[in-house]
Amino acid sequence: MAAEQDCRVKVIESRVRAFPDFPKKGVIFRDICPILKDPEALSAVTSLFEEYVRDKFPQVDLVIGLDARGFLFGPLLAQRLGVGFVLVRKKGKLPGATVSVAYDLEYGKAEAEIQEDAVSPGQKVILIDDLLATGGTLYAACALMHQRQAEVLSCLVVMELQDLKGADRLKPQPVYSLLRY
Repeated sequence: MAAEQDCRVKVIESRVRAFPDFPKKGVIFRDICPILKDPEALSAVTSLFEEYVRDKFPQVDLVIGLDARGFLFGPLLAQRLGVGFVLVRKKGKLPGATVSVAYDLEYGKAEAEIQEDAVSPGQKVILIDDLLATGGTLYAACALMHQRQAEVLSCLVVMELQDLKGADRLKPQPVYSLLRY
């Protein structure tokens, strides 16, 4: 099992492209688009997330995807788990009654929101996104879930930039990262 998992992680890692000095000098941008284009790599991401969740959490009610790349992986995982999928969007992007939380970014402030009836008190949720950097967006999504009295089981990401210590910001929520840079 561990050898199979290592093989799948290597497939995923081989599909991530690095773009030095994008969007600015000194930054290495890690591009996940080749993962999405490759059925084997996309299946590997989904399968590894599914195995982690099934192994650690016997009951999950919802998968919560973060705007926008969490929308790419979240529905696939939710379908595999046989649960619903909920969007966390940037403020002003969802119709109907919403609840929101403000949070700080490296370059300013933002707000994340969900529809008011999307998550019920007591529901057990998994959060998913493509990247964990400083943890601002995932932290805001966790705050939204706590505001709705949901239980955050774990945060799942394809890639984690460890030097930025985003996982520390999310404690006590566990973070599961497929790739760490």
